[in-house]
Amino acid sequence: MLVAREEGQEEEALLSSVHPKANSLNRFIAKFLDLLIVSAIGQIPLKISFLAALSYLLLSDGFAEGKSIGKQLIGLQTVSSKPEQEISFRESIIRNISLGIAYLLSQIPFVGWLLALGLIGFESLLLLGNTRGRRIGDELAETQVVDQNFNQSNA
Repeated sequence: MLVAREEGQEEEALLSSVHPKANSLNRFIAKFLDLLIVSAIGQIPLKISFLAALSYLLLSDGFAEGKSIGKQLIGLQTVSSKPEQEISFRESIIRNISLGIAYLLSQIPFVGWLLALGLIGFESLLLLGNTRGRRIGDELAETQVVDQNFNQSNA
């Protein structure tokens, strides 16, 4: 069991050196900008605006090589942990499903808001506490957010 643990630590150290953790404050700012876009879409007085906002939230990282609008403005990019593989809409949905659930919960007055805040708070704690800056969605989708400048310099 000790050998397996050391191998896992070596693998994580190797992946960590390939993709260094992006600045957490920059990630929060980028997600805040994306949530402003979601909120603006949701305020459009059309019946489909709720679904359009939810769709943007889930699919945003699948556009422009892993860069949502917020990430583009801040200079971040979502990359796959697998070498030579770009992030797809599938990975974008998987990594953002928890935020989609929080958005759905926020539509329920009072209790839903508290549950949504709890879920987002939990995700934020995971992001801050993980050595690679990965939250639940990143772990499930095998993705990581990196500084765009790092990815361009290694291309």
